[in-house]
Amino acid sequence: MFSRKSAASRTLALVLMACAASALGFSPARAEALLLVDVASGKVLFAQNATQPWYPASTTKIMTVYATLWAIKEGRLNFDTLLTVSRSAAAQSPVKMGFPPGTTLTVDNAIKMLLVKSANDMAVVLAEGVAGSIESFAELMNEHAQRLGMVQSHFVNPNGLPDEGQIVSARDMAILARAAIRDFPEYDYYWHLPGIRLGKMVQRNYNTLLGRYPGADGMKTGFICASGFNLVATATRNDKRLIAIVLGAPSSAVRATKAVELLERGFNLNPLSWLMPTRGNVEDLAPINALPPDLHDEMCGRHRRRPAAEDEDDSEAVAKLGPNAPFADFLSSLHAGGRQNLLREFEFGEPVVVFTGTSPKKPAASKTAAVHPKPASNAADGTRPAAKPRPAAGTDPWSTLSPASLANSPPPELATSPKGADRPAPAKPKAPKTAASDGSQPAAKQPQKPVAKTTATKPKASAKPAHDAPQRAPDPNGN
Repeated sequence: MFSRKSAASRTLALVLMACAASALGFSPARAEALLLVDVASGKVLFAQNATQPWYPASTTKIMTVYATLWAIKEGRLNFDTLLTVSRSAAAQSPVKMGFPPGTTLTVDNAIKMLLVKSANDMAVVLAEGVAGSIESFAELMNEHAQRLGMVQSHFVNPNGLPDEGQIVSARDMAILARAAIRDFPEYDYYWHLPGIRLGKMVQRNYNTLLGRYPGADGMKTGFICASGFNLVATATRNDKRLIAIVLGAPSSAVRATKAVELLERGFNLNPLSWLMPTRGNVEDLAPINALPPDLHDEMCGRHRRRPAAEDEDDSEAVAKLGPNAPFADFLSSLHAGGRQNLLREFEFGEPVVVFTGTSPKKPAASKTAAVHPKPASNAADGTRPAAKPRPAAGTDPWSTLSPASLANSPPPELATSPKGADRPAPAKPKAPKTAASDGSQPAAKQPQKPVAKTTATKPKASAKPAHDAPQRAPDPNGN
């Protein structure tokens, strides 16, 4: 009798889960791992293949930042610690900052470049700065994973580049995301940086939910051919924060759509959700013993016109939308009722200024460069003044302002040399005084006399700069 009730309960549970998956548009036939977890309680709100082992790709960098923040907490380094780009770091590919070996930068700047650009070289810079080598840092990552209860995870590198030994699961990534949020709330802004500005180069965050989906506040994307498109996304509404995990999506647009579907489910719970069988907490999900699926042929096979890539595909998704396109176009697979809450324009924040080398010594210069990056980037070479900042209306603040080769140059500071170069007349005003003292009368009163004509030519040549200089060289601040 007991077994019949158990069987009936399991059948009912399967039917309800199938109905829920169908309502959300999920196809169980495709190899995707999906998970929705409440941050505060750890309660599982939805799960599909959540304990299937998976290649993490660049979502690995959540652990890289977590381990770095833990090292800072222990006092082994700080955000101003200067790190050096090694040959090993410079050799990383394909997405990277591209700094040559020997370049130095702070821990803070390395973290920002890592999370926004998903720069593989910055992951190695942090790993070597924290533990001395990639191998030692991987051991540290595994120690943190074991302590947190990530029983299905194993790390061999800090950036998630292809390696058969680099394995996680949606379950474990949710545990890691919760730990990063709860253990380091004071550094939560790192997870939702809108972009970075390095010199004239502006890089947008690859997480396409930021600035588009209401409440989106993190966390990290990832892609390699074997894993497909991965996303660990967080969002907060009415003091309720959720984590949505998507592993193995066919494109960046699909992974964002799947994440939004999960988040919408959590923020708008069905009144009949109490009928669904409880899944317990994320730690209660039972791991399975299996190999990660290899999606290489599907993602990067010859049937594709162009191999998928983390940076290229995300850029295409953003370009398709444009700054004036509604978010509903991006989420076309949602039901009409769900789209009503998502019709919103882009709301990008200002990019954060990053740089190589040490932090600026003068706080005033640092604040000016960070708060007003555009005026600081103008007239740095003295060729033209930065009289007015470029208007923001009708323009896309996230367009790349220069080729990637300019990424190696630090952001220009407010230069004083152009102002000095535009002031050649401190000594020249003395010329009119000398010319006036040579005649018995002021030069203006005797323009017809030959002797006055020769003395008047010098005042004209020397007097014009005194009157015309402000017109040729307006104040760089626009005043």
